[in-house]
Amino acid sequence: MESIIQGKAFVLGKNIDTDQIIPAEHLVYSLSDPEEVKLYGKYALSGVPPAQSGLPEGNIPFVREGSFKSDYTIIIAAENFGCGSSREHAPFALQVAGVKAIVAESYARIFFRNCVDGGFVIPYETAEHLAEVVKTGDELKIDIKANTLENLTAGKTYTLNPLGDVFSIVEAGGIFAYARQENLMNRTDS
Repeated sequence: MESIIQGKAFVLGKNIDTDQIIPAEHLVYSLSDPEEVKLYGKYALSGVPPAQSGLPEGNIPFVREGSFKSDYTIIIAAENFGCGSSREHAPFALQVAGVKAIVAESYARIFFRNCVDGGFVIPYETAEHLAEVVKTGDELKIDIKANTLENLTAGKTYTLNPLGDVFSIVEAGGIFAYARQENLMNRTDS
């Protein structure tokens, strides 16, 4: 995994729950059929109310009509991102849609763990109120080694909380891949 993530921001408010990230009616698709997996990307963030979508601009679709991938690779959110049910499909859907990182003031614990354990997306935390100063469409650059987020559009840099071992787990592809890589569990090849 690269140490720099660069792309467009998609800004959300607070309390974005897992049913907004991937609505329950879209949990019927296979996780092993590549054609059905694409639908998780297509419907990612489709449950977000228009007033919350792309704050402060409002009503900006995360995934364009007819597409399975988003133009936005970095989500900026306020507090309590990923609250609600414990569905692992939520970070998976964001990954399928092309999200590389989420930067939020805080996360629901189970959503954070699902991001890391599945190796789906990097969940950064920050004390900055970035959802109030970053705009949807701003070009951002995250330096993973320096724990910084640079808004290239606005010419400002912000500090992110260090990831610690989280990055190594996501980079490995999830908790089990990391454990095998670090020889922390017995490997059984069947």
